Amino acid sequence: MQQKMNARMNRKVRAGRGEFMGMDVLVLHTVGRQSAQPRETPVAWLPDGENSWLLVASGGSSQHPDWHANLLAHPERVSIELPGRAVVPVTPHRLHGPDREQAWARIAARNPASRSTKASPPANTP
Repeated sequence: MQQKMNARMNRKVRAGRGEFMGMDVLVLHTVGRQSAQPRETPVAWLPDGENSWLLVASGGSSQHPDWHANLLAHPERVSIELPGRAVVPVTPHRLHGPDREQAWARIAARNPASRSTKASPPANTP
């Protein structure tokens, strides 16, 4: 079921309609950490300055999503696809400390669903 939903959202992003529940969505391209097979996952994003984005993680789940483990295993093979645009390679960076807190504040300000959570990111949010 999840694969069908992801495939449908990926088609929408490619057609230039990258929005879900009021949030912008991009297609994250990774490589499976064990299989080395290409993976495409729709992920919520927010612009954060020139040529950088914040990915909104696992939707409040207590576990990191599979794409997170894939991204960490092969960071040199990550790319993104913004709505209606070509795939571009990116360099992922994990935020820590004050940078992470500031990013969470920006996410909460733009995303109504995260406002109902804590003022700071949950400990499990990558």
